[in-house]
Amino acid sequence: MNTATVPEPRTAAALAARRRKTEAALERVHQAIARLRREIAQVSVVAVARRGDVSRTFLYDNVEARAAVAAAMAQAGEHQSRTLAEQGDEREATWRERALNAEDALEAAHTETLAQRTQIGLLGQIRDLQAEWTEGAIQRITTENTTLKQRVRQLTTDNRTLHERLKAARSNLRFQDRRVADLEARIAEPAPKS
Repeated sequence: MNTATVPEPRTAAALAARRRKTEAALERVHQAIARLRREIAQVSVVAVARRGDVSRTFLYDNVEARAAVAAAMAQAGEHQSRTLAEQGDEREATWRERALNAEDALEAAHTETLAQRTQIGLLGQIRDLQAEWTEGAIQRITTENTTLKQRVRQLTTDNRTLHERLKAARSNLRFQDRRVADLEARIAEPAPKS
């Protein structure tokens, strides 16, 4: 049995060629990762394999290549999670602002409606106290009453519209909150291995 530790010249040449080929492939992997980062593209095993002109098997089998891809994916994931969090904060702020504006408008409409109803009630009481009515006064009161009723209907419609907008804004805010929670959960989960 031959247990020689010194490789034969052809075997040594083949091993050296294989080492050079592996080093060249590793260099292409590092260059592909750098290109993907510059282009702000998603870093994945498939993207690195395609850009580096290496097989996915090489990326999984070679320890250094696997570590480089994993590190790049982790760094890209952190950047993406920060970007998503910033976008979520901006969206949440605009929905909160809209909801607050709708609440203010709804409160103003309620106040205006109450003031109009009070005025209508007082006008009716004052008119009842006057015993003599001229044709012109009756005409004027009827016109004012009709105008006030139209104003009340308009304010009621505005009130209903603002209430619906407020309801929609709250619904959108709940949806955005759920979406942000889902995105945070997805970010917190470890990336699936391909």
